[in-house]
Amino acid sequence: MNNLETNSLLPEALQHLEGLRQAVRKALIRKWKLGQYAVVWEDGKVVKKSGDELKKLIFKE
Repeated sequence: MNNLETNSLLPEALQHLEGLRQAVRKALIRKWKLGQYAVVWEDGKVVKKSGDELKKLIFKE
């Protein structure tokens, strides 16, 4: 998990966090399928991802 200790969160918070992750992944997949770009935060910068870069971001997990 990025910059967040999961063992310090309540079970309900973990469920909410997982729901948010799933929603973001779904939105990124939709953008990738439609040929759109996504703007993400990466290494302290705002970065525009599209095409293969976006696909790698989605399916890296």
